[in-house]
Amino acid sequence: MGIFSRISDIVNSNLNALCDSAEDPEKMIRLIIQEMEDTLVEVRSASARVIADQKTASRRRDRIAAEVLAWEDKAKLAVSKGRDDLAKAALQERRAVEDTLRIVEGELTASGEHIGHLNEEIGQLQQKLDDAKAKQKTILLRAKTMQSRVQVKNQVHRKELDDAFARFERFERKVDNLEGELQAMDLGRDTASNLAAEIDALGEADWLENELLRIKGSMAGSQAGPSTDADQGEKA
Repeated sequence: MGIFSRISDIVNSNLNALCDSAEDPEKMIRLIIQEMEDTLVEVRSASARVIADQKTASRRRDRIAAEVLAWEDKAKLAVSKGRDDLAKAALQERRAVEDTLRIVEGELTASGEHIGHLNEEIGQLQQKLDDAKAKQKTILLRAKTMQSRVQVKNQVHRKELDDAFARFERFERKVDNLEGELQAMDLGRDTASNLAAEIDALGEADWLENELLRIKGSMAGSQAGPSTDADQGEKA
C-alpha cells in the first residue's frame, strides 16, 4: 500500500540532510512537519477503517458461531425424533457453516496483525514527528548558520574582492617606491655633514688648546706679579 511505504520513507528520512539542501530551511522544515502530520492523520483514518472492519467481522463470527450451535441442536433434535436423515443433513449444514467460521476467524486474525503493524508504524511516525518538532529550532539555527558561512565564503572568494586586494597591493607598492625615492634623495648628505662636523671639531680642539695655554700663561704672570717696597729695599 502506498500510504505505508510513504510512512516508512518519512520515518527513515534524514531531516538534517533535507534542511542542508533546502534553499529556504524554515519553509522546508515546515513542509516536512506538515507532511508528517498529514500522513499521521491518513494512517489514523486507515486504522479506524480497519478497526471498524474488524468489529464487523467479529460480530459476523459470533453470528456464524451461533449458527453452528443451532445446526448442532437441530441434528440432536432430529436424532431424538428418529430422523437420522435429517440429522445428517443438519450436520452437513453445520460443517459448511464451520468452514465459513474458520474463514472469518482467519480474517479477524489477519486484521488483528494489520492493526498491530499500524499501531507500531503510527508510534514510530508520532515519535519522529515529536522529535522533528523538538529539533525544529535547533535544525533551523544550524541551517541558517551554515547558509551564513557559505555566503561569507562566497563573498571572500569573489573575483571583485580579489581585484580589490590586488589594487590595494599595487597602491601599497607605489607608496613603497615613493618612500624609496625620498630616501634615495638623502643618500650622501649625511656623509658630507659628518665630514664638516669632524673638521669643525678639529678647529674647536685647536681653539680649546689655545685658550688653555692663554689661561695658563695668564696665571703664571699673575703669580710673578710686580715687586713690593719691602722687596725693593732688600734688593738695595
